[in-house]
Amino acid sequence: MAYKQPVSVLVVIHTPDLQVLLLERNDFAEAWQSVTGSREGEEALCDTARREVLEETGITANPAVLRDWQTSNQYEIFEVWRHRYAPGVTMNTEHVFSLQLPEAVLPQLAPREHRRFRWVPWQQAAELVFSPSNAEAIRQLPERLGH
Repeated sequence: MAYKQPVSVLVVIHTPDLQVLLLERNDFAEAWQSVTGSREGEEALCDTARREVLEETGITANPAVLRDWQTSNQYEIFEVWRHRYAPGVTMNTEHVFSLQLPEAVLPQLAPREHRRFRWVPWQQAAELVFSPSNAEAIRQLPERLGH
């Protein structure tokens, strides 16, 4: 089994009026989140972000509107998921991106990863996500977008 890299992306997908796309995990009921995923091989982080958006939502992320926030977070990997990483790995570095779409779209969910989706105002999205770093990124959307 190939281990996951402890380097990941978080991609907050939103509309111009700050509706945020949230996905509910299959393996963690009521755990809402933005698109996330680990880097594969030596791919550039923007390529990881584009790949994960496509895999998890079916949305093709135009590089012109995918924004790299040049921000990263370190967090402890939940114990339930540590078996996916090499022995002894307990911390992950997450790189934050956002993707603005012209309007809310119907995503094509990856059935092995997510069971439901919802578009909600950014304030509600920040309250619904289970990850503190995801919540903080969503709270930063208005400022980052000049709203």
